[in-house]
Amino acid sequence: MHRYEVHVHWSGATTGYRDYSRNHRVSVPGQTPIECSADPLIGRGDDGRWNPEQLFVASLSQCHMLWYLHLCVEAGIVVLDYRDDAVGVMSDTKFTEVTLRPTVRITDASRAREASALHTAASSRCYIANSVVFPVQHEPRIESA
Repeated sequence: MHRYEVHVHWSGATTGYRDYSRNHRVSVPGQTPIECSADPLIGRGDDGRWNPEQLFVASLSQCHMLWYLHLCVEAGIVVLDYRDDAVGVMSDTKFTEVTLRPTVRITDASRAREASALHTAASSRCYIANSVVFPVQHEPRIESA
């Protein structure tokens, strides 16, 4: 079992729905805090700060990337660059899907098909993707150096 603890801190006064700040800080010991807020479109937050929905999509993207890189090392595929333009879709009450759109640059063009297939394996190993109740789609693009 692994345990993950985070500290979330907000202060102010909840005197009225339109009056209180949605700004807060997320931190863990020894790391730089993340300045967060609510989504400005649905929660009256500050668009200059991360919101929980963005962090959620980012965590799916990061988890997938880290597993993908691990599997590439095991397969002997050298990755030079990995970029993902992930998109999450949310209804009024929940996320309905997330699509990861990684662009991966590898050294050996002859292994592009294998490199692309490793996205499926990475998805099956991602702890966060395995914890959600909606599909996490993948639209990978493989480039060679």
